[in-house]
Amino acid sequence: MDGVFFTFEGPEGAGKTTQIARLSDALLERGYSVTRTREPGGDPFGERVRALLLDRDASPIPIAELLLFAAARAQNVRTVIRPALDAGHVVLCDRFTDSTLAYQGYGRDLSPDAVRAVNTVATNGLHPRKTFLLDLPPTVGLARQSPDAQDRLDRETLDFHERVRAGFLAVAAAEPDRIVTLNAAQSEDALFAQLLAAVLPLLPQP
Repeated sequence: MDGVFFTFEGPEGAGKTTQIARLSDALLERGYSVTRTREPGGDPFGERVRALLLDRDASPIPIAELLLFAAARAQNVRTVIRPALDAGHVVLCDRFTDSTLAYQGYGRDLSPDAVRAVNTVATNGLHPRKTFLLDLPPTVGLARQSPDAQDRLDRETLDFHERVRAGFLAVAAAEPDRIVTLNAAQSEDALFAQLLAAVLPLLPQP
């Protein structure tokens, strides 16, 4: 079968990693080939960029932050996502271009047009079949995290995280055909049931 690309977005503490893991298991049980990846990250180079970007002691200026995310994305698209799609896999990506719009565009107040242009270069025009936005208030998401486990972006101000959430919701409102918004404040099981019900109709028979 042709590969299918899904991305997962949302503020800190929304439960993306947990839901992606559960979805991956459910699809594997149904006979699909699945590739999981994340951004920044995906391959050894991307993971090194991730470590730099999330380092509590790092202090990149906003445009440098944007370009580092884009560099990791370009690597991930070409070394992980495209090859998996060409092999017919269902690709589940934890964050993609919408996170860059939300965090660097809305959160850092960079030009949305500039962010979109950088995203286009990094992805070489690749777009997900569907994006799932796991939405919840930042106060709820941040409260789910241990302070000791928080990275540089987690530790930004509440005002920053409110702008990021507003960015995600604005992007979702502008692209309702692509982005499915799910309430991440509900129980893990209820959220997963909604996610699986939304994903399965989009897939061919394995």
